[in-house]
Amino acid sequence: MGTQSKPDVDGVHSDVKVVEKPTRTRPYDVLLRFLALSLTLVATIIVAVNKETKTISYAGMQFKATAKWEYMSAIVFFLVSNAIGCSYAAASLAISMVSRTSGNKTAPFLLTVLDLVIMALLFSANGAAAAVGVIGQKGNSHVQWMKVCNVFNAYCNHATAALVLSLIGSSAFLLGVVHSVFKLHYR
Repeated sequence: MGTQSKPDVDGVHSDVKVVEKPTRTRPYDVLLRFLALSLTLVATIIVAVNKETKTISYAGMQFKATAKWEYMSAIVFFLVSNAIGCSYAAASLAISMVSRTSGNKTAPFLLTVLDLVIMALLFSANGAAAAVGVIGQKGNSHVQWMKVCNVFNAYCNHATAALVLSLIGSSAFLLGVVHSVFKLHYR
């Protein structure tokens, strides 16, 4: 004796299940967003806590000098840009996960455009911080700016590490944009 299934009201057998195609989360998208989030967060923290105080002797006098991120507008721009990039990466990671399950079609395009804006902001801040870093490292004899990294060595090393992390985080946003553009192009 074989088992027979009884038809339901609609004429469809009750043992037949409709299987929907599962929505795939894009692992590269999630990985790049998480990488950008973590790198910009660490860069923000490094710059925010970076401070060095030294006693400097000059012309027979001694005085204390402190290097902090608040004293240079380019470093303030760098810190704020990384904080914005970190916050956006966290929000976009959540939106990306939710939009995959809801089937929202406009969210990926909007996230790609916003990724591009954040990437431009971060690369701009990285360029400003790098320019100030070069002046701190080498000075500028034409305007009589003395180099300061020979005095505040630890401060400059921490700022350099934050800059490298932020550059990698910015590159993660760039790779995310490139990945999204390829997906849109081949769709």
